[in-house]
Amino acid sequence: MAVAIAKRRAWGSSQQRRLLLGLLFVSPWLVGFLLWTAYPVLSSLYYSFTRYDLLRPPVIIGLENYRQILSDDPVFGTVMYNTLYYVGLSAPLGVISAFLLATLLNTKMVGRSFFRAAFFFPAIVPAVVVAMVWQFLLNVQWGAIDATLRGFGLPAIPFLSNPTLAKPSLIMIHMWAQGNAMVIFLATLQDVPRSLYEAATVDGASAWHRFWHITVPMCTPVILFNLVMGFISGFQNFTLPRLLTNGGPNNATELYAVFLWRNAFSYLRMGKAAALAWILFVIIVVFTVILFRSSGRWVYYGGE
Repeated sequence: MAVAIAKRRAWGSSQQRRLLLGLLFVSPWLVGFLLWTAYPVLSSLYYSFTRYDLLRPPVIIGLENYRQILSDDPVFGTVMYNTLYYVGLSAPLGVISAFLLATLLNTKMVGRSFFRAAFFFPAIVPAVVVAMVWQFLLNVQWGAIDATLRGFGLPAIPFLSNPTLAKPSLIMIHMWAQGNAMVIFLATLQDVPRSLYEAATVDGASAWHRFWHITVPMCTPVILFNLVMGFISGFQNFTLPRLLTNGGPNNATELYAVFLWRNAFSYLRMGKAAALAWILFVIIVVFTVILFRSSGRWVYYGGE
């Protein structure tokens, strides 16, 4: 009995040493997580219940920030419409454009490597550079596209200065910069079994039927992934609308992230900005849950 107790104690001390050694190795990550993730998240939750402007200590006001945002803010309704309009179109259209590009670049064609690199290039360019390039292309006064139109005697198109065209212009830029999703689709397309296409060809299936009944179903898990990522990034889109239009014209591109930034750093309403961040978190979670719940109807997994 004494020997068993001694062995158990020795085993326990050995386990404790291993645990301490493991914690020592992961301590840099744990410290970084606690300081730069957990603490800011909990702090933002606390500040969302306060009136805080960075200049004076925060004052707890309960749910007043949330009530003011949801019922009294005159701009919040426009912001939600702009954001839902942008996300509802940019996420699926971005996935469609990336999938079609990947399908095209997966075929045997001259210069395929060059075109793959060219279409992926926008994904590695900094967003500030992308904004500057498109500002040069779309500006109604000195933009390259409108200058070309005027050169042919056609009227200029106010892409970024017209409230009706501003959001579609941002969506167009989003569809252009789909290099990351395109690469993921390319990898997926190369994993589709060739035997399925060969069997379908023997059965007399056309190219369209092979695409619709083989390629698309086999890629639906990755379509779901890119769609979820597109929705999340769409709700958080900030750089392009901030640099290209600054929320204008007439609040036409005042997206959620721009509105949150403006309240935090232009108006110094940190409490309201924190409440906006948590509302955005809830919205993203709801949309993600809806996507996953609906995926059972259209996502095909090979093992099922």
